[in-house]
Amino acid sequence: MSVDYRDTVFLPKTAFPMRGSLPTREPILLERWKSMDLFRLLREEAAGRPKFILHDGPPYANGHLHIGHALNKILKDVINRSQQMLGKDANYVPGWDCHGLPIEWKIEEQYRAAGKDKDKVPVVEFRRECREFAAKWIDIQRTEFKRLGIEGDWERPYSTMAFDAEAQILREIHKFALNGGLYRGAKPVLWSVVEKTALADAEVEYHDHVSDTVYVRFPIESAQHPALKGTAALIWTTTPWTLPGNRAIAYGPEIAYAVVVPKAVAEGAAARVGERLLMAVPLVASTCAAAGIAQHEVAATLSAADLAGAVARHPLRGKGYDFPVKLLPGAFVTTDQGTGLVHIAPGHGADDFELGQAHGVEVPFTVEEDGRYAPTVPLFAGKAVYKPDGKKGDANAAVIAAIEAAGGLLAKGRLQHSYPHSWRSKAPLIFRNTSQWFISMESTGLRQTALKAIGETRWVPGQGENRIRSMIESRPDWCVSRQRAWGVPIALFVSKRSGEILKDAKVLDRIAEAFEAEGGDAWFSSPPARFLGPGYDPAEWEQVKDIVEVWFESGSTHSFVLEKRNSLAWPASLYLEGSDQHRGWFHSSLLESCGTRGRAPYDAVLTHGFVLDQNGMKMAKSLGNVVAPQEVCSQFGADILRLWVVASDYSEDLRIGPEILKQLSESYRRLRNTLRWLIGALDGFTPAERVPEAGMPELERWVLHRLAELDKQVRQAVEDFDFHAIFRALHEFCAVDLSAFYFDVRKDVLYCASPADPARRACRTVLDHVFSCLTAWLAPILCFTAEEAWLARSLPPGSTEKDNGDFLATADARALGKASVHLRLFPAVPAAWADAALAAKWDKVRRVRRVVTGALEKERAAKRIGSSLQAAPTVHVPAELLAALQDVDMAEACIVSAIALSPAPAPADAFRLEDVADVAVVPGLAAGDKCPRCWRVLPEVGQARRTVSGVDSARARPDLCDRCSDVVASGGAAA
Repeated sequence: MSVDYRDTVFLPKTAFPMRGSLPTREPILLERWKSMDLFRLLREEAAGRPKFILHDGPPYANGHLHIGHALNKILKDVINRSQQMLGKDANYVPGWDCHGLPIEWKIEEQYRAAGKDKDKVPVVEFRRECREFAAKWIDIQRTEFKRLGIEGDWERPYSTMAFDAEAQILREIHKFALNGGLYRGAKPVLWSVVEKTALADAEVEYHDHVSDTVYVRFPIESAQHPALKGTAALIWTTTPWTLPGNRAIAYGPEIAYAVVVPKAVAEGAAARVGERLLMAVPLVASTCAAAGIAQHEVAATLSAADLAGAVARHPLRGKGYDFPVKLLPGAFVTTDQGTGLVHIAPGHGADDFELGQAHGVEVPFTVEEDGRYAPTVPLFAGKAVYKPDGKKGDANAAVIAAIEAAGGLLAKGRLQHSYPHSWRSKAPLIFRNTSQWFISMESTGLRQTALKAIGETRWVPGQGENRIRSMIESRPDWCVSRQRAWGVPIALFVSKRSGEILKDAKVLDRIAEAFEAEGGDAWFSSPPARFLGPGYDPAEWEQVKDIVEVWFESGSTHSFVLEKRNSLAWPASLYLEGSDQHRGWFHSSLLESCGTRGRAPYDAVLTHGFVLDQNGMKMAKSLGNVVAPQEVCSQFGADILRLWVVASDYSEDLRIGPEILKQLSESYRRLRNTLRWLIGALDGFTPAERVPEAGMPELERWVLHRLAELDKQVRQAVEDFDFHAIFRALHEFCAVDLSAFYFDVRKDVLYCASPADPARRACRTVLDHVFSCLTAWLAPILCFTAEEAWLARSLPPGSTEKDNGDFLATADARALGKASVHLRLFPAVPAAWADAALAAKWDKVRRVRRVVTGALEKERAAKRIGSSLQAAPTVHVPAELLAALQDVDMAEACIVSAIALSPAPAPADAFRLEDVADVAVVPGLAAGDKCPRCWRVLPEVGQARRTVSGVDSARARPDLCDRCSDVVASGGAAA
């Protein structure tokens, strides 16, 4: 009868389960980290190390986390954990943006639902409700972030609504007031009629919109060139409602112009035969077609210089619009569409305003905050551009009708085009001339300081530098005021007599101290005399009630987080957000810091893309393609989401969906099974079993070489923030180098050799090094799984998978001490492990092995063999390759029972691979019988006697091979 030798084989033993069960196990680990106060331990371990400070761009506290939040925070966490394990002190303080329109909007929605009038609610009460709303969502989001495995100072986060934060934000405003950078002026800004406030560029999105278009005549009254006598300058606009604000006409300095005379017009056309119309030469054909001019002649062709000094009159002259309309050169004028002449309303456009300022043109106030014309606007007072609900008002129709009645209208139409809308209300916006507070880009040299700082900052990816540079080069002065209630007030006093800001340091300090104690509410609840103090008559001073825009607030976070906490440092090592923040947080932080400190608040800036569904579509509830991080954690686990972040090229837009998550789960399974096999193979391993590297077999030294390569690659990738490269390298190492090669080859030695066998001890020594490196390198990415694997080796011998679950659930900080993979550093891999010559040799071994494996697969498919150990192939290789393989046990490397290497030419029917043309394999069957313990087929199996060194002796276990017979006979069975 055959003997069962299973109990004599050293099979891996581990309580580390094959199935991750991450949704169940991860919360257990979170509780463990909380009970041991892991964050405190990390700070204690890192005391005195160089600091790495990633300053958190604050998310908005007004809803559950979405997948974009998960991407952002996980990437930050991976970076922080990696830097900590590189030997730095990566103290991460999360934060929240709490002020601004989105929260106001939510409270106002509640008011509307309850039939409550917001304007009748005291401002302090309204602000209290906003504060409570934000505080609620901070707590919710904090829990959701922690579930993702984000490590940070969650007990001491920052928020822009904290009293000390509001006080410091105010001090930053005061700095600009004191250095002359802050001023009040009238400029056109993007204005939301619905929200009754100015909006920053980052609060604006563009959607298709249908606008009324008009071609309007402006008769020229005086000009230097005689061809312009009796001619009307023809403008085209998509905003007829701005025509009451017209004060000039712009022409292109490089554009040629024509005086066009209609000779025939279509029926019903407003064009008149014989009239003279001025337009750009390239646009004559399209303009005539739009105006119904069937035939025309060009009476004169003029250069832009010929238009200089010309003055026209408004088409509503005699009806309250009795002012000259100058023709002015404007570099922004193009011939893309229209007439090549642009009507200039300085109160309704940035280019219009700048051109008007350059030429002393009046800036009229025409539209009120509710979107209606002011009472001072002739003919149209009270008409609405847009209604409070965002729908189009009656202004366009009224203006068009009046101009048509006055004979100024040549043609009208409709155009669908991209138009600015509020990102919150989705209502269309208008450019409106308003009194606002601005920070000058020029008066204190802010633009040049910021441009210099951009050049001194590391931008990842590099194109981010060009993007933000172009924005800073061309941006207008920074409008920092908003006409809302929930935010930090621009707490200043302005002289009613001179319009000058009160710059008394004692007054400004009193205001800031009040904010420190009571928050910004103090500005709305206290009389001005409290702040002005003796020596100032409150009746002579205007108390500014505007609030500062939220981008200034978030741009000031460096001042009350990095500078105020001793555990941090200024400037930050890194700012990291989505690529849209070149015009948002990166931008405002740059300007705020350069304006007050002369440099950027960051040394480096990293951006990531946006998240799309698995088909590359934008996510929307209506499309049913939204992937919520909470659902991914519940179904797959947070580690799968973390793996998704690093498995993606986050420098571009990322995709996620059910199929992608399934693929990632398979990648995770490979990584987890690698760790599981390592833990099992190292069961019972102690330092006494180690052997020095110099005495190891080549295969083990090759693995150490790979660890040296990976160590260098991982460290460089961490510095480059290229975690996608780390994932690829580690996944390939686990799947290809280890599982498909090294583990496969070494199973025989591990399972069947004697525990004292030098080859087995060398293998286990290397596996210990591999486990140490892998768990450390994976810890920043798979923070839960790496911890579970690291702790699994603390289990007593004989533990089961159930024990592992119980172990994680019941062990606390006292029982485990400081045991955590996250308290480690990346292992110091000796440089001497790197051996390029050895690596080149084993590349050749693996190349030959691949051909042998292919040949055996063919034999197995034909059912000529079952196991590869039944085979004894002949491998034909060139002489130089044969020399390289002479001292390699190729039978062991190819997992066959015997192998022959031959430099002779291979027969025609030998097996080959196209990409390894110089290697050919002739399959053959191994001679002898199968060893029931190791399964190798060898001639010695079944022999009663054997001869060793000339000595003949009886075999203790004739049914086994010599090696297995000796192991079993010596009692080296598995425990």
